[in-house]
Amino acid sequence: MTDERLETFIRVAETGSFSKAAEAMFLTPTAVMKQINALEGKLGVNLFERTNRGLNLTKAGESFLSDSRYIVEYIGRAMEKARAIDEGEKRRSIRIGTSVMTPARFVLELWSQIVLRMPDLKIELIPFDNNPVNSVEILKNLGQHIDIVAGLYDERFLKERQCMAAHLADKRLLLAVPVTHPMAAAERIAPGDLKGIRVMFIRRGWNRFIDALRLRLEAAGAMTEDFDMFNISAYNHAVADNIPIITVEGWEDIHPMLKQVPADWTDTIPFGVLHSPSPTGIVKRFIDLVEELSAGK
Repeated sequence: MTDERLETFIRVAETGSFSKAAEAMFLTPTAVMKQINALEGKLGVNLFERTNRGLNLTKAGESFLSDSRYIVEYIGRAMEKARAIDEGEKRRSIRIGTSVMTPARFVLELWSQIVLRMPDLKIELIPFDNNPVNSVEILKNLGQHIDIVAGLYDERFLKERQCMAAHLADKRLLLAVPVTHPMAAAERIAPGDLKGIRVMFIRRGWNRFIDALRLRLEAAGAMTEDFDMFNISAYNHAVADNIPIITVEGWEDIHPMLKQVPADWTDTIPFGVLHSPSPTGIVKRFIDLVEELSAGK
């Protein structure tokens, strides 16, 4: 799609020889020389110094080589992007990323209504390892290998991950207590009951709604301890060290050795479908439909 003379020029510059470039490109040396002469004639500058020992780039040639490489690479990326968009628009399936902490349960709950409105739709579940690096990269690149992921969010989270969210529900923030902890026998827990008690929270700054609950419990005397992200490791740590952990509605069965104890707060966190800022047509239709059906539940 680029001027073929640019690619010929790059090959000649890299090999330092018309004949070597010709051999690599399955052309004759004469054809290669004609392309370079025509390119120099169009530019009005000499790109090479011809010597008995071969070819050397001029200062103008060095500059043009750098820009030519950029142009060829940029156009290559543009073509790949166009093909990917075209493929996405033609695809009749939605690729949903799923892990232990990001299940696709919301689709099952709405599927009978979704299939009535989008009868040809197919769902592909794409499992992924929910680790700190992977989770960030997946959200920043939604639309490439995974179209959507269900998850928790706030405004800053979406900005940092460069994605958007279709709101589905507000999930309650719950207290999970190891079954061997004295508080596991409590019928209900008030913030004051946590005075002097260690409680695990996801790291400060991850979500403003969880941070608000943290501040209130700290004000009541709770001693909070950070963990990096919601995954099985965090829950294993809570059980191993016998520490209550702030968790989220819907994850009650994550760990069999943790018990949800009713608490005297009503804090919630937004939950929704995370997607690319520029989803394909079918993904946008699906997101809009899921959002509409969730609002009517």
